[in-house]
Amino acid sequence: FEAQERASEAENVPPVIPTPHHYLLSVYRHKIFFVAVIQSEVPPLFVIEFLHRVVDTFQDYFGVCSEVMIKDNVVVVYEVLEEMLDNGFPLATESNILKELIKPPTILRTVVNTITGSTNVGDQLPTGQLSVVPWRRTGVKYTNNEAYFDVIEEIDAIIDKSGSTITAEIQGVIDACVKLTGMPDLTLSFMNPRLLDDVSFHPCVRFKRWESERILSFIPPDGNFRLLSYHVSAQNLVAIPVYVKHNISFRDGSSLGRFEITVGPKQTMGKTIEGVTVSSQMPKGVLNMSLTPSQGTHIFDPVTKLLSWDVGKINPQKLPSLKGTMSLQAGASKPDENPTINLQFKIQQLAISGLKVNRLDMYGEKYKPFKGIKYMTKAGKFQVRT
Repeated sequence: FEAQERASEAENVPPVIPTPHHYLLSVYRHKIFFVAVIQSEVPPLFVIEFLHRVVDTFQDYFGVCSEVMIKDNVVVVYEVLEEMLDNGFPLATESNILKELIKPPTILRTVVNTITGSTNVGDQLPTGQLSVVPWRRTGVKYTNNEAYFDVIEEIDAIIDKSGSTITAEIQGVIDACVKLTGMPDLTLSFMNPRLLDDVSFHPCVRFKRWESERILSFIPPDGNFRLLSYHVSAQNLVAIPVYVKHNISFRDGSSLGRFEITVGPKQTMGKTIEGVTVSSQMPKGVLNMSLTPSQGTHIFDPVTKLLSWDVGKINPQKLPSLKGTMSLQAGASKPDENPTINLQFKIQQLAISGLKVNRLDMYGEKYKPFKGIKYMTKAGKFQVRT
């Protein structure tokens, strides 16, 4: 609590805090701190990874992970933590194994438990827990055998006022939803696996095979799981999919300023950019803005000085623009710096890094599964400086 008071923002609380007898390790997600108290020396990333896993599990169980949700389901939260940590050591952290041990809460189950005094704890130990494949339950059966993979990339970038890239990197994940009967053994190969640096795998992936052949070979967990997360940080590999033309000027001694921005696509391989929103924190001296968008809607809040423009889709034939004037405080000197423009966007069916799945093969079972792969790129922290 002391560290929290000292920090200007919750995100700035140090993740590792030493005290005379303990270490406090924390992660801050969904406006909640998750804190682990450590008595002995332990690799901090191991604990932080575990805390993230706890948050993901709560989100999986309750749909959202919020203070209200945790208070409402405090019994299930304790039951889940009991299984995830055994005497201070992580034990079961796979969400589909946990769901066999502790059933996720439903309204009906909660009512029944209240009346009968029973709990959500399952009757028998999951079969997977005792096998060499602890993340998969045995005896899985499906009438439709399907495997879906989502390649989702978030691009973080800072563009300077001349349009050159200052920094750009991609955080990517491959999320899987695998509903296959029996014990399938899958291999997934990429057209260009060399793109991926700094890869983090689900425990099911055979690391030796990846190291030698750059092929993902694994017996998948049953249901939804994150197969891997990766990072592409080499500047020359990161394509920037949008550009912003801007003309924002404040004149000394004048109480009016000009504001013009246009957004357009760039290096998108012919895919549509959609869900575009532009936001910008205006300087304190701006009293009001009178702007006309060529498409979409915009709002300027004179109190917080936040301008947001919901653009929608970008049509390359007719680029969306927002133009107009700003009224400034009379007699005040012009602002020291121009505002920064933040963008959000989505591009379906494109992985901006150029990552492509080559093929997915299945061994160990006789049937033919249905396979699907989706790609998506979206903006992470995407800033254009003016």
